[in-house]
Amino acid sequence: MFNDIDYETKATVTAEELQAFYARQRQCPSHSSEQIGHMLDGTFCVVTARRHGELVGFARGVLSGASGSIAECKLDPVCQGPACVTKKEGRIEHDDSGIAREMASRVIECLRGENVEKINILAHGTEVDFCQELGFVQAKGVVWMELPASAQLTKKNIAVSTAAV
Repeated sequence: MFNDIDYETKATVTAEELQAFYARQRQCPSHSSEQIGHMLDGTFCVVTARRHGELVGFARGVLSGASGSIAECKLDPVCQGPACVTKKEGRIEHDDSGIAREMASRVIECLRGENVEKINILAHGTEVDFCQELGFVQAKGVVWMELPASAQLTKKNIAVSTAAV
């Protein structure tokens, strides 16, 4: 479908360009270019897909000890084909053209080059099939949890029993 895609591994993308890409996907509207710049600074591998010079796909991998993660793999829904469900946030719901698969494969190869023991990915419901097609399997017993940065930390009083034997 799209034969005119240029891929770049270990790509350079500016925070402003990525912010504009996110805005087109209606994702992360509150992220400043400074926040995106910090995110990029902590990224090990960036892969881009461009069509006629415009950023249409973005993937990145991060390292943490012996494991790596595909932290993000976003593709403009226009490039995903007719089965794209939500058509927002760049979620990989249908990869008719193989652009997302190519980007994710390049990130995986970058991470493998660092001899990681495992590679993780977080999939939103509509992306599970895409991740499974890449070879990912659902981790047993894992529950994704998050804490908003603005939330107050709570202390729980834990009674410690020191019963004598």
